[in-house]
Amino acid sequence: MKFNSVFDIIGPVMVGPSSSHTAGAARIGKAARNLFGRQPKWARIHLYESFAKTYKGHGTDFALAGGLLGFETDDLRMGKALDIAKKNDLEITFIEASASAVHPNTVRLTIGDDTEQMELVGISIGGGKVEITELNGFELRLSGNHPAILIMHNDRFGAIASITKVLAKHEINIGHMEVNRKDIGKEALMVIEVDQNVDDAILEELEEADHIIQISKIVS
Repeated sequence: MKFNSVFDIIGPVMVGPSSSHTAGAARIGKAARNLFGRQPKWARIHLYESFAKTYKGHGTDFALAGGLLGFETDDLRMGKALDIAKKNDLEITFIEASASAVHPNTVRLTIGDDTEQMELVGISIGGGKVEITELNGFELRLSGNHPAILIMHNDRFGAIASITKVLAKHEINIGHMEVNRKDIGKEALMVIEVDQNVDDAILEELEEADHIIQISKIVS
């Protein structure tokens, strides 16, 4: 295994007890909040395998709640996140799933409010690092360790070019990019990891590009 820094071994600055079950879970929860664009009013959280067996003892439950509230991994409020969620009218239901998963630290979050809902699958791969592997039925690979733009668009000629043209104009470098679609000519999902956070003004410009349905971002 290749490590880029000592923090890949000892894990992130965090409220414990576990980098994979606590810090990783918090990052998955926060990624879901960021992609949803606001704090949801409710969340149904399916926990798989190791997460399902140990989520109470390892703090996975309050970590996911803290992430949905927008807390960082080292926020001292993390341990009280479940109580804070109730006070903020965020209703959370945890479900111990019996089905197997590709990775033992897998969670499926379905979150929503009065107008919209979203489903996300995330895995905690260790050391506080995570991957988002599914969003609203689209398969993807999103590390959560870099700023990213997620673009729902119609599967039409020119959609990708119209996005990359805007990013190039603002000198935003693309580190990783992938496009996934469910069927030809239907909705598609473009995932772009970039080297710096993207200003809201640029997002507004991207929303005016060809064939765009919706845009959200993850900040580093």
